[in-house]
Amino acid sequence: MILFLVLPFLVNGQSDTKVVPSRQQPTRILFLFDASQSMFARWESDTRFEIAKKLLSSIVDSLHMIDNVQTGLRVYGHTKKFPPQDCDDTRLEVPLGKANGYRIKEKLNSISPSGTTPIARSLEECGKDFPDANARNIIILITDGIEECNGDPCAVSNALQKKGIFLKPFIIGLNMSTELQKQFECVGNFYDAATENSFSTIMNVVISQALNNTTLQVNLLDQSGAPTETNVNMTFYDSFSGAIRYNYIHTMNPKGLPDTLVVDPLSRYRIVVHTIPPVSKDSVTSIPGKHTTVGIDAPQGDLFLKFEGLSDYRNLKCIVRKSGELQTLHVQEFNATVRYITGKYDLEILSLPRLYINDVTVSQSKTTTVQVPNPGIANIISSGQGYGSVYVEEANTLRWIHNLNSEMSRESLVLLPGKYRVVYRAKNAREADYTIEKSFRITSGISQNVMIN
Repeated sequence: MILFLVLPFLVNGQSDTKVVPSRQQPTRILFLFDASQSMFARWESDTRFEIAKKLLSSIVDSLHMIDNVQTGLRVYGHTKKFPPQDCDDTRLEVPLGKANGYRIKEKLNSISPSGTTPIARSLEECGKDFPDANARNIIILITDGIEECNGDPCAVSNALQKKGIFLKPFIIGLNMSTELQKQFECVGNFYDAATENSFSTIMNVVISQALNNTTLQVNLLDQSGAPTETNVNMTFYDSFSGAIRYNYIHTMNPKGLPDTLVVDPLSRYRIVVHTIPPVSKDSVTSIPGKHTTVGIDAPQGDLFLKFEGLSDYRNLKCIVRKSGELQTLHVQEFNATVRYITGKYDLEILSLPRLYINDVTVSQSKTTTVQVPNPGIANIISSGQGYGSVYVEEANTLRWIHNLNSEMSRESLVLLPGKYRVVYRAKNAREADYTIEKSFRITSGISQNVMIN
């Protein structure tokens, strides 16, 4: 039986589908053709070899003048007789290039089936036939059987896909048994063709999928399930290889609906929406030729951090974490509004002393305002250089907040309102008994001198 392993390819055959290569990215199609001796077997109107050769010839004719498409041909099982078995019988007969249709047909007419079926080895060599991965590199494997050289086509295919050499394959099998079909599930998407006519139809379907983009719409859903969220970047990753395929800033079109995106239908995607924190959806597939809608929950609200007064506090920042978690989600500036996924958050405000506000609720389409008490300024003045620290007094305990600069005799600190104590010893005082303590209170908007002589 004939097996076509199509590692996503681009052809039109007799289909009326309009050919539009993906986003003007070059498409390289390498045909991997089985010329082992089993291809001489009869299948309906002719031998497997002749049917496959004629179909491939019509395919390369249809690709001949398509812009931005290159084709090539690798053949295996055609240079050595079987027996004995030669598992290195694979050769690049027509290197990838533009308008290669005539050269490929000429080569097909000059070969004759004779050897064995080294599928894994041939796929491995195909990985070297592409000049680089900066294109939609596609392999079409045409074969009448399974691996005969103890290789592992699945492992080779998976490894090359993960490296970005080619996309996930299609498998078109001709009247294959269920058991044989299962052996190819690890390689790609399987289509079963029981007759020559159904085979031609399936080939046209696969060609259309390979050559044409499809459309996809991402609905970012609010808390009520309506697609109202927008204006955030979305990254599309290939689910299999992890490669970045697209970045789109989510947009509402003039009708107020999520904008239509053009994507390659040959990939399965993991979509990451870069909200704070990010949300994602795995294993997103688009249906070739149809508009696909994907819904992702992304309800959001705003957090506004506010203070008034001292210019010294203009660079104040706040660490934002999900409630009860340690991972930093964002460092937000004050007097600024940032959008977050709805829920509860813990805030660590980088003031002196640090201020912790837990379980702040961000609600759908609302602005939550957190206002920090206006600070005051303590000018700590000594008669000379020394060693010291500043503490906040809390319930008869001291909590350290700052070490004084031992090379300075005057230092200004912007502090939240409260009660503080400075502990200090001059550098030239050689005994601990010369330690000085001084308590002071900070009031919002007031600057005061703290003398520690």
